Amino acid sequence: MLKLIRPTQWSKNLLVFAGPIFGAQLSDPAVLKLAFLAFFAMCLLSSATYVVNDILDVEADRNHPEKKLRPLASGLVSVQTAWLVAGGLLGGSIGLALQLNKSSWILLACYAILQVLYNVSLKQIAIADVFTIALGFILRAVLGAAAVSVPISGWLLFCTGALALMLGFAKRRHEFMLPGEASRSSLADYSLPALDALVIMTATGAAICYGIYAVDSSTATKHPAIIITSLFVFYGIARYVQLTFSKGEGGEPADLLFKDIHILGSVALFLVTAVLAMLDLITIPLLAK
Repeated sequence: MLKLIRPTQWSKNLLVFAGPIFGAQLSDPAVLKLAFLAFFAMCLLSSATYVVNDILDVEADRNHPEKKLRPLASGLVSVQTAWLVAGGLLGGSIGLALQLNKSSWILLACYAILQVLYNVSLKQIAIADVFTIALGFILRAVLGAAAVSVPISGWLLFCTGALALMLGFAKRRHEFMLPGEASRSSLADYSLPALDALVIMTATGAAICYGIYAVDSSTATKHPAIIITSLFVFYGIARYVQLTFSKGEGGEPADLLFKDIHILGSVALFLVTAVLAMLDLITIPLLAK
């Protein structure tokens, strides 16, 4: 049953904490509580959409070299049971969302509507499919900021979107190269050179956007040491691109996060450094506030 709701994918929802971290709000217990409520509400909602997606794609997944092992496609879980699980997850998400503010409800509803549109039609349209996924990542980041009522930098959102596009196009590249891939019609409108270019373009965009954020945002002005975090962001991006092109990775970004020690270490060091910088526990004397 755990494979049906994909808890490993919850790592994507850590973006909810971007607003509270970079807004220097995590030291407040009340804010921390709201951030975790938003995080778990998004976890349950995203898992509900994964289950519905598997229900809608069950026949196609049975012909996929990797997805045929999923609980529904393999027959380990019935469609009826899956609908019950999806309903329970959605109900739990709504219950948590009711403890948040109105803006958070709207953002969670927008995410749910976006996933419906994706599953019904957008996932069949090249480029639009990956942009829809990226918008879901941006909504996660905005949700975290809205839940604790802090502003979030446009550059940080640009970086989030570009990173999501990089992951999405790397995943399409992985799927494109799989022998016998036939479950995603949008792949017919891609080509390997185009996907290679899109991965490189979005990876570069993500690095540039975060670099600007770490130097020129209001957060960077108040906490100059935040620039140190750019080292781990750039390293993580470079490592992901290397694995995509040299090892053919990129099929499941969340799995790669836990499998590759370099990326996992980059994320861990980024989070630790970001918190320390926001608390002014590390400083760079040559960079004035």
